[in-house]
Amino acid sequence: MSTDQLKLPPAPTRVLKKFRVIYGSVRQHYRDIEQSCGVSGSQLWILQEISQTPGIGVSELAERLSIHQSTCSQLVEKLNMRGLIQKERSRMDQRRVGLLLSHTAQQLLARAPGPASGLLPEALAALSPEQLQQLDAALSGVVEQLQLRDERFADKPLADL
Repeated sequence: MSTDQLKLPPAPTRVLKKFRVIYGSVRQHYRDIEQSCGVSGSQLWILQEISQTPGIGVSELAERLSIHQSTCSQLVEKLNMRGLIQKERSRMDQRRVGLLLSHTAQQLLARAPGPASGLLPEALAALSPEQLQQLDAALSGVVEQLQLRDERFADKPLADL
């Protein structure tokens, strides 16, 4: 078969299929996490961040996950109610509350499928600065073309969409 006879799908269709692969892969990863760990993907990422920085506060945690602080507080509260994290007031500043993992959470993290931060954040981190800049510009163009867009989704964990 000659290259003249090979018909590639139009560019928008090829790009759409790539979005499907990304979205489907991310959803499957989060389903695997829920099945094996019993927590959501965003909760697992929170546990990992607390593990790496014991005593971290909710504000810094929200910043690391790039989510709204109130969303982070709700996720932290659910983990606290399940006994996976403890809140500890700072001795030096009683207003500051740090977060610590329970022994159960440490065991959960040890058996969790990786990456805890999610497939997409890890894949994006592996791109060069130039590739990220090009992708950012291209995706900004896509977002601008959306007839209906809700910017509030930008501050929600991907695992919770």
